[in-house]
Amino acid sequence: MSESDTDTLLPGDPERRHFLEKTTGVVAGAGVAAAAWPFISSMNPSTDILSKATVEIDISKIEVGELKTVEWQGKPIFILSRTDEQISSSQASMGSKIDPQADEERVLRPEWLVVIGLCTHLGCVPTRKPEGWFCPCHGSRYDNSGRVLRGPAPHNLHLLPYYFISDEIILLGETKEQI
Repeated sequence: MSESDTDTLLPGDPERRHFLEKTTGVVAGAGVAAAAWPFISSMNPSTDILSKATVEIDISKIEVGELKTVEWQGKPIFILSRTDEQISSSQASMGSKIDPQADEERVLRPEWLVVIGLCTHLGCVPTRKPEGWFCPCHGSRYDNSGRVLRGPAPHNLHLLPYYFISDEIILLGETKEQI
């Protein structure tokens, strides 16, 4: 070995110290990442939740004027096959002053209403009435478009992402644009 080779191996050499600091930093960073991975991974949704992320619903057997309640992500979903009378009365109104919204903003097809079936006041499940829904816990009333008419509920029944795969199948949990 030449004299210049032994100079780079000296313990007090600043270049060697800089190299060891960088190497130690990289190894420490990798150790922190390896230790944090199980914690970060535990924040992902579980398989049972992922399996409920989207649900296909066959609407071909729902009669006109009939309500079908299904479950999506642990929530009741109201699927209402609206009559011509319900459609025309819903389109003629903006709901109430509490949370006004046009019927066209709430439905993809006028004959089908798809909403989350939880009262927006305290999360009760409203009961079906001919003119809409009624929450027996606190008296909130909703029309056949899921718009709040009166009571303590501050908002209309919430909408969820969905689209029609065909005339007989609705996919809950995604919009067509998300695919």
